[in-house]
Amino acid sequence: MHADISPIADSLGIQPDHLFFHGREMAKVSLKALQSKPQRGKLILVSAITPTPAGEGKTTVSIGLAQGLKKVGQNVALALRQPSMGPVFGRKGGATGGGKSSVRPAHAINLHFTGDFHAITCAHNLLSAVIDNQLHLGSAPLPPERVLWKRVMDMNDRALRSIRTSVGKPTERASGFDITAASEIMAILCLSESLPDLRKRLERIVVGFTPEGEPVFAKRFNVTGAMLALLREALMPNLVQSVEGVPAFLHGGPFANIAHGCNSVLATRMALAHADFAVTEAGFAFDLGGEKFMHIKCRQSGLAPAAIVIVATVRALKMHGGAALDTLTQPDPAALSRGLENLAAHLDSAAKFDRPVIVALNKFHTDDEAEIALVHAFCAARGVPSATADVFAHGGDGAVQLAEKVLAALPQESKPLPFLYQTDESVEAKLTAVATGIYGADGVQLTGEAQARLALFARSGFDKLPLCMAKTQDSLSDDAKKRGRPSGFEITVRDFEIANGAGFLVALTGTMMRMPALPKVPAAERIEVTDDGMMSGI
Repeated sequence: MHADISPIADSLGIQPDHLFFHGREMAKVSLKALQSKPQRGKLILVSAITPTPAGEGKTTVSIGLAQGLKKVGQNVALALRQPSMGPVFGRKGGATGGGKSSVRPAHAINLHFTGDFHAITCAHNLLSAVIDNQLHLGSAPLPPERVLWKRVMDMNDRALRSIRTSVGKPTERASGFDITAASEIMAILCLSESLPDLRKRLERIVVGFTPEGEPVFAKRFNVTGAMLALLREALMPNLVQSVEGVPAFLHGGPFANIAHGCNSVLATRMALAHADFAVTEAGFAFDLGGEKFMHIKCRQSGLAPAAIVIVATVRALKMHGGAALDTLTQPDPAALSRGLENLAAHLDSAAKFDRPVIVALNKFHTDDEAEIALVHAFCAARGVPSATADVFAHGGDGAVQLAEKVLAALPQESKPLPFLYQTDESVEAKLTAVATGIYGADGVQLTGEAQARLALFARSGFDKLPLCMAKTQDSLSDDAKKRGRPSGFEITVRDFEIANGAGFLVALTGTMMRMPALPKVPAAERIEVTDDGMMSGI
């Protein structure tokens, strides 16, 4: 059954000539739809506790909350990231929500969608190809070993993390692939406000450094126009809908563990301009996506959330308290009580941004009612509103109480958004602010390689950019094995990467790689297509 997108666009007041259809169910929205449209909506940010294999359902709750707001009579739109095929074929098997709180057409969204990831991949690799071509011709302004720009693809592939290009030639060099979600061009697209802004950001990409330590910018390679041609349509947000007809702008897909974890600024502005409430999410837990939403997306755009929702589950909290994955359906209030410290850590972090915080307890059908009550009692003791969100099974009906709690918590007037650091502080001070204030670390250590790279970047003033921390999503620390609320640890920064076009400095911590690997049994192995074209397993 098709769900036509035209009535959804009409309900938002988007003119037909501002739509570029991709079939009946999906459309791109022209940036002209934003012209002379005030940002009337209030922004609600959804993040979560530290993820576990038990599942948290942040996207499912985001969609459910929006549907709940619609149920209580509010005009609401979603602004979410679009899935990467890497996790679709890797661990997740899809990222469009779940059950009665999902967006559609789910299969199309999870795979090629409107081609944005392909456009970003092509634009990135076009620059890579031109750099290597000029190295071959001897006209490049830097030697091969000083090139930092890699290649990307939208797939988890550990074998491509380290490669050698032009093997056997004078220009042979070490390089590698990142996943498209970690491409600087992905971040640039998500942070750009217009085509002229996109052009400026592409031009100021740093592809490497001369032997004298001077940055070499992408503008030097004369393909900005070609990159813009590839990205022109990709810059327009995508419009789909939830299963209950809530408009959803899905656009951009940077991961939060290796990138900045937020959907595009333009999609968020579209939602705010066409609805009274915009529900958005920040990838993985609040220590990653939430922090970057504030310090990168909001700092650059001037956007600010009116409220923050933290998603938790009884199952995941018990894992944080030491319970094994195969025991989570059994009552274990002791493990749950210990695991609540992880929720407490994220509530403490969210509170630093001076916004009302609400806890959404995403309900699984196996949850014990007494344990659900224990979580709500914990929140009440902290003075934090909380509600059970039974959104997978019941959609918007299962989020009515959550929607009412969010509406009740919203302030009458907006406040300035405080930041934990200023961009003109030293990188060490900025790292310490995030590590101690958000992760709960005792401090930060930089390896010798990180110090040398930082010194190179600082010569050109790139140390005055905001930070994008590449850190495991599985722990508040940089050690993925440490669940709960670890203490007595330091964050180790092993290297830095420069994303000057996006406007941030990437700090690589622990063992984080910007090209993920497939698990032992990839989700791709359960995907199938019948003879009549029906897909399953996504």
